[in-house]
Amino acid sequence: MKKRTIFFLALLISLFTNCHRADPNAGLMVFRFNIYNGLSSLDPAFSAVQSNGWVDNLLYNGLVQLNEKLEVIPCIAKTWEISSDSKTYTFHLRNNVFFHDDALFSNGKGRKVIASDFVYSFHRIVDPAVASKGAWIFNGKVVVENSFVAIDDSTFQINLKNPYAPIMGILTMSYCKVVPMEVVEHYGNDFRAHAVGTGPFKLKYWRENDALLLLKNENYFEIDSLGKKLPYLDAVYITFIENKSTEFLKFRQGELDFISDVDPSFKDDVLTKKGELQPRYHGLMVLDKSVYLNSEYIGCNLIHDPKNNPLTNLKVRQAIAYGIDRKKLITFMRNNIGIPAEHGFVTPGLDNFKADCIKGYSYQPELARKLLAEAGFSNEKSFPEISLLCSPSSEGVCNFVVAQLKDIGINIKVESMEGRSIAEMKVKGTADFFRGSWVADYPDAETFLAVFYSKYGAPPNYTRFNNKTYDALYEKAISISDNIERNKIYMQMDQLMINEAPVIPLYYDVVLRLLQPHVKGLLNNPLNLLDLKTTSIKK
Repeated sequence: MKKRTIFFLALLISLFTNCHRADPNAGLMVFRFNIYNGLSSLDPAFSAVQSNGWVDNLLYNGLVQLNEKLEVIPCIAKTWEISSDSKTYTFHLRNNVFFHDDALFSNGKGRKVIASDFVYSFHRIVDPAVASKGAWIFNGKVVVENSFVAIDDSTFQINLKNPYAPIMGILTMSYCKVVPMEVVEHYGNDFRAHAVGTGPFKLKYWRENDALLLLKNENYFEIDSLGKKLPYLDAVYITFIENKSTEFLKFRQGELDFISDVDPSFKDDVLTKKGELQPRYHGLMVLDKSVYLNSEYIGCNLIHDPKNNPLTNLKVRQAIAYGIDRKKLITFMRNNIGIPAEHGFVTPGLDNFKADCIKGYSYQPELARKLLAEAGFSNEKSFPEISLLCSPSSEGVCNFVVAQLKDIGINIKVESMEGRSIAEMKVKGTADFFRGSWVADYPDAETFLAVFYSKYGAPPNYTRFNNKTYDALYEKAISISDNIERNKIYMQMDQLMINEAPVIPLYYDVVLRLLQPHVKGLLNNPLNLLDLKTTSIKK
C-alpha cells in the first residue's frame, strides 16, 4: 500500500509540474481516503450504492444540490419556476458550466453544458436498455411524451403527470447528474471507466480494486463566499482496502485523511461507552458526528405462509417490538453511536417532521409476554423457532436482540448470509424475518414512507404492507407543496404504520467520521454525502 501511495503521489507531482500548474517544492493538497466495499462504476446512472455516489459527487453536477442544512440550492440551474398546477418545473441554466476536457468534443476541450444534455441524461436513466436502478425516480411520475424538454440551450423543463412535491429533493440525487451524449455514446458500457462530467474533480486514473486518482478541475464554475475558485484541493486519491481493520491501521499511520464509520472490531479501542473519542487519541485524530437519516430495523413479511409464520400476527410483532431494550443495545453494542428507535420509522433530523411525536415501542417485557399470550403463545405453548436473516456485519446486534427476545419466550436463531442472497429473498417474498436499514435518498420523509406504499411492490415494500388508509394518505401528501402541511400527513402515516409494526425500528444511526487533524472544511451532513469542494489540508 505504502509503495502504491508513493507511486501515485509521485505521478501526481509529475503531472502538475509538467503542466506548470504547481511548484513541486510548494507541496500539493491531496485528500486520501479508502472505499472498503469497492467501486463498481463511475457512471451516475449506476450510483445506487453509496461508494459510487460518493465518487460521482466529485465528478459530476446536477441541476440542483443540497447545502449542509439539506436545503435545495442552485447548481447548474441558477433559478427555476414551478407552474401553478405544480406539474411543470422550468430550470434556467448557467452559461459558464463546461464538461471536463476530452478529445471527443469537437473543440478537443470541454464543451459547455446545455439543456439538451439534461434531456439526454434523464431519458437515459429511464431507458430500459441502460438498466439503471434509478429509473424509479421518474417512472410513473413524468408524462409519457415530452417528459424532459429543452426549450432552448439554457432552459430545461420537466413535465409531471401529477403534482409530486419531493421531486426537487430527488433532483439532488446522483442519478440526476448531467453527462455528455457524445462521450457516453462513444464508450457505451465502458463509460463506467471513462467518466467525463462537470464536477470539481476530473478522472485521471482508475485501476479497479487498487486505486483511483482524481485531479482538480481548473475550470470549475463554483466559487466560495469570498469569491475564490473551488475546489481547494489539488487531487483526491482513493484506495480500495477491503479490511476495515487494515483501513484503520493505515489511517493511524497517516496514509489516509479520513475514514467513515468505526468497525465493531475496534470500536471499544476508539470510542468510550458514551460515544466519545478515547482520551489517548486526543490530538491524534478528530471525531466528527452528525445525525444520519438512516433507520436500522427488523422487517417482517406480513403475507408469506400465514399458517406457519407467527410474524403475520400483529400481537406477535408488537411483542417483539416491546421485548427489545434499545437503550441497552445502543450502550453496549454501539458505544452510544445512534439513537434508540422508540418512535417511528422516519428518523430525526428532517425539517418540519417531528419524529419524537410518533409513539413507538419502549422496552416493556411484561407487556410483551402478555401480547404473546393473547396471540396464543403462552408458557404452555412454545413459540416456534424462526430465523432472523442478517449480513455478517449485523450479527452482533442480531445476537443481542435474539438473547433479549428469548427472555420473553420467543425462539429465534440468527442466520447470517451474504447481503445479496438476503436481497433476493426479500424480493421473492421468502424472507420472513430480516435485518435491514433504510438510508434516505433525499431530505423528505417520503423517502422513508414510500417503503410501505402498497402499489410500489418489492422493492421497496419488502414487508408487503398493504393498508388502504395509508395509501390514500401517501397519495394526498405527495401532492401538497406546503412543507408543514405535507409533514402533518407524513406523521399520521408514520404513526399508522408503526402501530401495525411491519418493521421494528432498532435505532436511528449517526454519521461518524474520523479525520486527521490537518483536514479542514470537510462538511458532515445527515445524508452522509461526500463533498470535498471546500476541503483543504493544513499541515
